[in-house]
Amino acid sequence: MLSRLSSLSRPVAVGVCALPVAALLATAVFAPLPFSVAQPGMTANVLGENKGDPVITISGAKPRTTTGQLRMTTIEATGPDARVGLGDVIDAWFREDQAVMPRDSVYPTGDTVEEIQKHNEAAMKESQDTATEAALGYLGEDSGDIKVTLRLADVGGPSAGLLFSLGIVDKLDGDGSGGDLTGGRVIAGTGTIDDAGNVGAVGGVPLKTQAARRDGATVFLVPRAECADAEAELPKGLRLIPVTTLKGAVNALVALESGKGKVPSC
Repeated sequence: MLSRLSSLSRPVAVGVCALPVAALLATAVFAPLPFSVAQPGMTANVLGENKGDPVITISGAKPRTTTGQLRMTTIEATGPDARVGLGDVIDAWFREDQAVMPRDSVYPTGDTVEEIQKHNEAAMKESQDTATEAALGYLGEDSGDIKVTLRLADVGGPSAGLLFSLGIVDKLDGDGSGGDLTGGRVIAGTGTIDDAGNVGAVGGVPLKTQAARRDGATVFLVPRAECADAEAELPKGLRLIPVTTLKGAVNALVALESGKGKVPSC
């Protein structure tokens, strides 16, 4: 009799204990977590137009007519006030076209959308000014004689610096012998740049390589420090070229175009 009561009571005990566990699981699934879910974003050809305006406008010197494309790349992430739950994180974890990133790494400053937007716009403006200085410095040109205006709508942050600099170099000098830096190819990339032409890491590279390949790129310029990240999920048909400086990036593209010299690889 005791053993029968014991066997009958066991499922009841399990059922009672399962109620708070189920509640905890439901809370974990639906509670917001400090993450953002990112995916490949838009790309833009800095040698062309964006929303009807040329990305690069030059005065004080006659710009070259270029062929090929130099595409800067972006990622798109859930907003700073978006509710990202455990279900979203698990789903993104198993998808190649999404990535889970700490929210603070995507939105390191500001608590509101307005504050973050203002910060990103300021970072983009600073990146554009620095990219111009780096490009003109590389070419030995005086920024007092040549004025460069950069326009790129709806994009913030500093990660387009390298591509801006390369676009300015291509517009003013090309490969140095009358040809295009691109060799007629669709070349994409990412990387910050400083006044001296040093290229810095940016994050989100695996998603940016996907955006680049989606939009027709066959070559991707990546900060050397992020080679491993880029190789981990590299789309088929996309060649990586690691760079550490603007000069190195130009030399690599010239070598790629001419077939002479060494083209770096990860």
